[in-house]
Amino acid sequence: MFIAMNRFKIARGREDDFVSVWKSRESYLDGVPGFKSFNLLRGPEHEEFTLFASHSIWESSEAFDNWTHSEAFRKAHASAGGARDLYLGHPQFEGFEVVL
Repeated sequence: MFIAMNRFKIARGREDDFVSVWKSRESYLDGVPGFKSFNLLRGPEHEEFTLFASHSIWESSEAFDNWTHSEAFRKAHASAGGARDLYLGHPQFEGFEVVL
């Protein structure tokens, strides 16, 4: 199993806008081979930002990699830059192989 996460630093006061963007977007994950589940996580608040993370579970790192090179991935991320004023910096990707 493989867990893919992106951490986002969201400008304070823009948290609801960020969540709204995620609620309204089409992920195109349904039916993608190897996809298991997705969660959007809200983390701690800091002086300038609130930390969020996207968290997806995959059958394998290969299934995740295949998705990142797919048409579904391109469609899901086509409008990702539309709300740049929400973000403080670029998302930070982290990938994990499940060992237990």
